[in-house]
Amino acid sequence: MARRKNNIGKIIILLFLIIILVLAGLMWFDYLGVIQAKKIFAPIYKLFGLQVQTTQASTSSTPLEADLDNDRFLKRLESLDVRTEELNKRETEIAQAEALSQQTAQELEDRRIAQEEREQSFNNIVSRYESRQTNVETNVANLNNMPPQNAVDILVAMDDQDIIDILRMADEVAQAQGGVSLASTWLMMMPPERAAQIQRKMLSKPTTTPTESATN
Repeated sequence: MARRKNNIGKIIILLFLIIILVLAGLMWFDYLGVIQAKKIFAPIYKLFGLQVQTTQASTSSTPLEADLDNDRFLKRLESLDVRTEELNKRETEIAQAEALSQQTAQELEDRRIAQEEREQSFNNIVSRYESRQTNVETNVANLNNMPPQNAVDILVAMDDQDIIDILRMADEVAQAQGGVSLASTWLMMMPPERAAQIQRKMLSKPTTTPTESATN
């Protein structure tokens, strides 16, 4: 009988220890946040001054880290936007500078072409003037070597300006050679009206410019 009582006592103690271990295990798991039993064990936690470690509390740092990562990401995006704007602005400035440079180069090229055309035109005029002068000198030499009437017949068939140039060249050649010019003789032997017309033109245009000679 006494042995049975001892066994019952041991069983009760063993059960009590098991219950304590179970409760302690539950409290520990609840404290770690593995299970949710804080409402049951809240008075005990307060008694020992413990704070329940729930799953939400254990991961409370995750939103903070996420916020920090999000801030970093937003700052990177902002930095990229600023850099993109700077690059776009730079590209625009470069494009404008290139366009201005091309425009300037085109203007310079146009000016160069225009200058070359003017020079070529002037050279052509000078060349034609020199050629005309040579022809006039040749005509004067030929006319001086023929009878005056034959020379007059040739002269009256020419334009007034050609006659004027020949008469003036005849005076210049005679003066250079120290001889007598036949210009006045030719002029006197021409028809009176034609001779008067040529004299008026010679008075109104004392000399002939290269441009005038080249265009005649």
